[in-house]
Amino acid sequence: MDVLDALVLGIIQGLTEFLPVSSSGHLELGKAILGDDSIPQESMLFTVVMHFATALSTLVIFRKDIYTIIKGLLAFKWNEETQFTLKIILSMIPAAIIGLLFEEQLEQLFGGSVFLVGAMLIVTALLLWLADKAKSTLKPVSYSNAFVIGIAQAIAMLPGISRSGATISTSVLLGNDKTKAARFSFLMVVPLILGKIAKDILSGDLSHTGNSTALFVGFISAFIAGLFACTWMIALVRKSKLSYFAIYCLVVGIIALAVSY
Repeated sequence: MDVLDALVLGIIQGLTEFLPVSSSGHLELGKAILGDDSIPQESMLFTVVMHFATALSTLVIFRKDIYTIIKGLLAFKWNEETQFTLKIILSMIPAAIIGLLFEEQLEQLFGGSVFLVGAMLIVTALLLWLADKAKSTLKPVSYSNAFVIGIAQAIAMLPGISRSGATISTSVLLGNDKTKAARFSFLMVVPLILGKIAKDILSGDLSHTGNSTALFVGFISAFIAGLFACTWMIALVRKSKLSYFAIYCLVVGIIALAVSY
């Protein structure tokens, strides 16, 4: 992968991470269009690093929330911050288990399979359409909700299934408030991404980067694009109907399926 391709893919990641349209799916489609011939391990690593960049964007945008959570935890009391942290931990369990047990199988899926991405984008469209039909409530995320949302996040490890789309849709279908669902969705992925990067560093997987310059350029472009996109996307998810995103995912999914044939 050359530097220009990495720049383009980084911008794609930064812009699509916070919309329920599958950033990983768009990355795979982008790789296919650009003719990326990276081996699956390198392709998967690039995807993970791009997600790491947008995870840092999330930390910057939600810095006040994170500070409040840490401050609450340091009080060592059974408060709202402690409960929220436990819900985040609970939501991480399904994805952590799947990631550890099926890491090699997941890596093989990140090799530019346009057909798979197209099919999963259509699944995402269906989820968003169903969520759009759900009634708006002020219900917060419960512990059982957090675990179910975590299962949705684990399924969203497939390229083409939008992580934010799957988790927000699942949360809304469970009767949770859209604003609270979006906040929980964006924050719940950060520990997983940071954990994945830490694991790759400790296991030496970062030695398979191929072109480290391209990886760095992609990281920076994804981070900067993510900073701008995160604020805008959060407001968009709160105010707009998810059906708009459902239509987009359906159209792109159909086009991807057609191209794959």
